[in-house]
Amino acid sequence: MTLKEALKQLEALGTDKMRAQNTKNGADDNQFGVPLGEIRKVAKGVKSNHELALALWETGNIDARLLSTLVIKPKTLSTAQMDQMVRSATFVQVADWLNAYVVKKHPDKEVLRQGWMTAKDPMAARAGWNLTTERVVKSPDGLDLPALLDRIGSELGTAPLQVQWTMNCCLAEIGIHFPKHRKQAVATGEKLGVYRDYPVSKGCTSPFAPIWIAEMVSRQG
Repeated sequence: MTLKEALKQLEALGTDKMRAQNTKNGADDNQFGVPLGEIRKVAKGVKSNHELALALWETGNIDARLLSTLVIKPKTLSTAQMDQMVRSATFVQVADWLNAYVVKKHPDKEVLRQGWMTAKDPMAARAGWNLTTERVVKSPDGLDLPALLDRIGSELGTAPLQVQWTMNCCLAEIGIHFPKHRKQAVATGEKLGVYRDYPVSKGCTSPFAPIWIAEMVSRQG
C-alpha cells in the first residue's frame, strides 16, 4: 500500500462524529475523524510496513499517525527517531498509542525514560511517566519509590495536563502494589485532589488516586 492509497482509505472512513470528538479533545484540523476500530482494521490489512509508517507519521494527520503506530517496526527506529516522534505528537490519543505500541517495545526505552523524566516537553514527560509506571508495576528494582512519591507530591498539582495523567497513574500504581507506601500515596492524592471530581461512567473506576487505590486493593482480596 502506498501513502496515497492509505490516506485515501482513511479519508473515506472519516465521520463527522469522530472529527467533532477529536476536536473536543484537543485535535487540530489535520484529521479525517476515523473511528479507532476502523484504524485497527486498516492496520490488519497493511500489516507491518516501516517505510509506510514513517511516511504516515510525517503527514502530521491524526488518523495517519494512529495507523503509523500500528504498522511501524519499533526496533528499527533509532533512539533519536523515537525521541523525535514522541516530542512531535500533538494529540494525546496519538501520544498514548505511540507509547503503548511503539515506545514500550523500543530497545532503548530505559535510556529514553531517564531522559524524559527530566524533560520540559510535556509529551516527552508524559512518555517518561508512562514508562516509569510500567516499571513500578513490572520491574521496580532500582526505582526510588519514596523519591518518586515526593516528586509527585510537589509537581502533580501544577503539572501540564498531558503530564498530570501519567504522573497520577504512577501515584496510584505505587499505592496499589506497595503496601508500605500506600498511606503516603493515598494522602498525596487526598491533599492534591487531582481528578477528585472526574466524571466516570457507571461501572468504571475513578482516576482519583485514593478511590482507584482502594478499589484495586479490594480486588486483591
